Amino acid sequence: MAGKEVWGGVEMSNLDQPLFDGAEASKRDLVVYLEVVGERLVKVLRGRPLSVVRVRPGQEPFMQKNLPKYTPEWVGRTTVWAESSRREITYALCDDLRTLLWFGNQRAVEYHATLFLAESSPAPTHLVLDLDPSPGQTFADAVAGARLIREALAADGLAGAVKTSGSKGLHVFVPVVDGIDVEDAAAATRAVAARAERIDPAVGTTAFIREDRHGKVFLDATRAGGATVAAAYSPRIRPGVTVSFPLHWSDLDDVTPADFTLRTVPDLLAAADPWSTEMPEPQQLPADLIAEGHTIPVARVQAMHEGKRRARARRAE
Repeated sequence: MAGKEVWGGVEMSNLDQPLFDGAEASKRDLVVYLEVVGERLVKVLRGRPLSVVRVRPGQEPFMQKNLPKYTPEWVGRTTVWAESSRREITYALCDDLRTLLWFGNQRAVEYHATLFLAESSPAPTHLVLDLDPSPGQTFADAVAGARLIREALAADGLAGAVKTSGSKGLHVFVPVVDGIDVEDAAAATRAVAARAERIDPAVGTTAFIREDRHGKVFLDATRAGGATVAAAYSPRIRPGVTVSFPLHWSDLDDVTPADFTLRTVPDLLAAADPWSTEMPEPQQLPADLIAEGHTIPVARVQAMHEGKRRARARRAE
């Protein structure tokens, strides 16, 4: 049709509308970014069940897991059983640039991939530690937490790659060999966080309940199993449209999350793909790490029971 723009085989619409309040960017800016950075982002997403966060004019952002009925037939997909909702969910597989651009036209700003590949579900390819500063803390505090994680990993002969979350914190990804049991991977993640906390408990905490963190960086070990994580190179629905960006460990003191946005990242990357070059080879998890992790309660379950206990105590006062 006259007036329509086609990008990578996808017919676009309303490209000059604002992306969201505070974005200081249009939908066109998002699509341009996805086209420029698309090869690297697709490489991260390929083969993984995908959830996206979309934002429509005048509405709050929402996460979309199930593919809508109007999804083109050429979009790859996979079906995953969701234990929490007791139903099957049909996720997209973003295996090519055309699919990524289609999502961009759907105003999908954020791209959250699983830690497992659809073909080998639920065995994870990575452990993930999420460094989340407490209110009043800065990015420098998240950096201090990430360095605790790195030290704890190194003590067991492990290494990870680091990236900004695109919000206020950092993610550390630890690639693991094929075939790691999902519960063992979750246990190892808990053990890494616990060991990092013991290195300097004044800096980091594994306390899941916010009021128990006391102004420390949360060493979040809950990104395991069916959890998703904002992908490297994914934009975020934040002021200025920040991007989750891979970093060298040596650069952590010299950057802030605001340095990496929809507008700045293409020039910063040029032809580089730091998420690939900085990622270690897959590693075998030490038995002692897994064993220790299995002695640590699952944070969400422990927090639920503790919350109920505190509620009973308040009622009894």
